[in-house]
Amino acid sequence: MTATLTHVVKQFQQDWTGQLEPEAILTACRGAAYRWRERTLDPVTTIQLFFVQILHGNTACTHLRHLTKLNVTASAYCQARMKLPLAVFQQLLRSVSDAVQPEALEQGRWLGHRTFWADGSSFSMPDTPALQEYFGQPGKQLPGCGFPVAHLLALFHAGTGIVLQILAAPLRTHDLSEVVRLHPELRSGDVLVADRGFCFYAHLALLVQAGVHAVFRMHQKQIVDFTPGRSHVEPAKRGKGHKGQPRSGWLQRLGEHDQLVHWLKPLAGPQWMDEEQFAHLPERLEVRELQYQVHRKGFRVQKITLVTTLLDATLYPIEALARLYYARWGIETNFAHLKTTMGLDVLKCKTVDGVLKELIVFALIYNLVRLVMIQAARRQQVSIDRISFIDAARWLAAARDDEPLSWLVVNPHRPDRYEPRVRKRRPKQYPLMQKTRQTLRKSLANNMDTD
Repeated sequence: MTATLTHVVKQFQQDWTGQLEPEAILTACRGAAYRWRERTLDPVTTIQLFFVQILHGNTACTHLRHLTKLNVTASAYCQARMKLPLAVFQQLLRSVSDAVQPEALEQGRWLGHRTFWADGSSFSMPDTPALQEYFGQPGKQLPGCGFPVAHLLALFHAGTGIVLQILAAPLRTHDLSEVVRLHPELRSGDVLVADRGFCFYAHLALLVQAGVHAVFRMHQKQIVDFTPGRSHVEPAKRGKGHKGQPRSGWLQRLGEHDQLVHWLKPLAGPQWMDEEQFAHLPERLEVRELQYQVHRKGFRVQKITLVTTLLDATLYPIEALARLYYARWGIETNFAHLKTTMGLDVLKCKTVDGVLKELIVFALIYNLVRLVMIQAARRQQVSIDRISFIDAARWLAAARDDEPLSWLVVNPHRPDRYEPRVRKRRPKQYPLMQKTRQTLRKSLANNMDTD
């Protein structure tokens, strides 16, 4: 059973699936200078067991011997997994990402550009001292009354939903402090679409230097004024008497709510950028600011302001940019597939390296499911986002060696669907933990009220 997964995906004849085969795993181990002895749980078997575990909803370690028919204990599997260096898993994800570039990422281009989405999220994990110290927990929870939570940052290809990079950091980490680690996955001419949390001068400048285009929602603190010829305030002159004035210099009017401006370099760089790198940024950036109305039922926002480095209003009209930014909401569906459908919302490893390994395997299996969806979409002649993610995952989990891909469930086309963000099923009425477990046990032993 452990070799079945790699045999199944061979039929799709994609170069990057070869990066998960036994020889590629051994190559990654040698690259990390990892030495091992030949035994039942060698690196190939251990990693393939890890694949099976995640593919079956991050099932219990004790379940694997039933799934794979291997006579190994949960303890032996966990120890073998802990011995594998994190660098091995990072190399596997890097190899898959590099191999994906020439083929799948050419699909779904927007006006000739490859398009990518970046966004942040979070996930939880077991309450251990090591994880608490590294990741931290929400501030409103008392020590011993909550679980560690990690900040998650991911880069997805818009056309296929494939994840190129996925990063975990301590909970109190801003998206911008980690986003530079996503840039190597992008190449000149690509378009990065993201929300207002990524909209800062230093980030835009780095993308421009790399030849990458940006389409960001304007940060809420950025003042935008579409008055032609308006004045602006220089960074060195900000202070009293300049409140409410924009920090961008007006250049050209492209439409009623569409203009070219130059953004001025701030006096100081962000904390995540060193002084030397900040000094090499340009003194000003020519960007395009635009605004459009939203007339969709279920949307709270009535007006959206974007900033982009796509300056040509003829090639990139407001309507096209509005559709592009609206499509960005697909990243929330991708996160839902990872966190809810696959179970990334709560990880199980109890060490920092274990959590990072688990996260990478989630990304690898997610991409395998995406590969199944791509093949099914071609065969059934529908768009990729119409193929059921969970049905593709179920087929991949149940398929045997060389089993041909069956027809998958096609979701109905509901582009303007909207639903209230509420829960109908009532949770059980237990109070939240406000004291440590040890304190509550003492209260129960003394027949005292634990509320």
